[in-house]
Amino acid sequence: MTFFRDLRALLRFRGFRRLFAVRLLSQFSDGVFQVALVSSVLFSPERAPTASAIAAGFATVLLPFSALGPFVGVFLDRWSRRLTLMVSNLIRAVLLVVVAFLVSRDTMGAPFFVLVLAAFSVNRFFLAGLSASLPHVVSRDRLVTANSVVPTSGSIAYLLGLGAGGGLHAATDSDPAVIVAAAGLYVLAAGVAYLLPFLGPDLEKAGEDVRKALGNVVRGLVDAARHLPRLARLALTVVSAARLPYGLMIVGLVLLSRHHLATGNPGGGLAGAGVAVAASGIGFGAAAVLTPTMTHRIGLRRYIAGLALLGMVMQVFPVSLFTQWAIAVSAFGLGLTTQGIKICVDTTLQRVVGDVFLGRVFSIYDVLLNVALVVATVIAALILPPDGRSIGVLAAAAVWYLAIAVVVARYWPRRADRLVTERVH
Repeated sequence: MTFFRDLRALLRFRGFRRLFAVRLLSQFSDGVFQVALVSSVLFSPERAPTASAIAAGFATVLLPFSALGPFVGVFLDRWSRRLTLMVSNLIRAVLLVVVAFLVSRDTMGAPFFVLVLAAFSVNRFFLAGLSASLPHVVSRDRLVTANSVVPTSGSIAYLLGLGAGGGLHAATDSDPAVIVAAAGLYVLAAGVAYLLPFLGPDLEKAGEDVRKALGNVVRGLVDAARHLPRLARLALTVVSAARLPYGLMIVGLVLLSRHHLATGNPGGGLAGAGVAVAASGIGFGAAAVLTPTMTHRIGLRRYIAGLALLGMVMQVFPVSLFTQWAIAVSAFGLGLTTQGIKICVDTTLQRVVGDVFLGRVFSIYDVLLNVALVVATVIAALILPPDGRSIGVLAAAAVWYLAIAVVVARYWPRRADRLVTERVH
């Protein structure tokens, strides 16, 4: 397969191998940690969160995370990236040890959520540092390949971490033990980061006026938004709209897992949710494999519209059976739909937005996706019943996907297909 051939070629670079190992270890650790986090917050027998509580949790984690994102680059251009990768993992390890202590004491108040928020926010520096470091460890002609292979591998590592965390949780029946294990893996990732070569930036060329640079970020984002081409605005609207039913599914899945898949034990719902999450992750992977071929054969406009129609079907059947495997099948379909549309929009933006604006546009893009997910959870809190089971909500989500398909078929320019699909392929 092309994926493995490209990966073998990249692994010949020693610096890339170490940076790649740091990413895999860290994202594997993310998966392990989030199993314990979901178990302690959403599936603890002592707690039964409502849709409103879930929405509040998403808003707490994602909105500050989104607001921080565009400003990260200012500091990454002034701090050693190698040191940033090492220290960010160490900070997360320390934060997780404290989180594990609070969970062991069943202290799930404001300090707990502040620490979790801090851990997610530090992750923003880590991910941005990885992206900025990549040109220092691979040759210029390999960058496109690296940007394709590395995120997919990181997602696979994250899913494996979820599986490992689930296995450790089943073996120990202890959320603190799983969190401490994740902390140990972050320390290991920090050790590998210590072995990395120089990753920039050239500190002698970095400006000292941080306040001015931060102000420039805001002005730059506004300027980029003003210069968005019509197709880019449509693409951002489509991908944000597609996130709404996906976010609705996440909240509904948690509620359904607690009330219908838990077999009499609220904590048992974690296993049912885990199957659906894994199915959604497989759908994400399938999108990475199918999208280049399908867009080349039928065009990007038809492919996006087809994905939206697939999402419409998945919201009606088989999920309306409300069984574990029916939910998993629909989760796979919605994962394929969501990620397939995102890949198409990523490529569209790369082709129609001027390079001078591209970084700022992707910062806006990141914020839009997170805000759309939060909006989806708020809508879920308003319309979903306490057990998450509603045929009416599924029907409304199906109509929403149908509307996306109609908009794409009607307004997406046919002439844009050739330009964009060349990049996807």
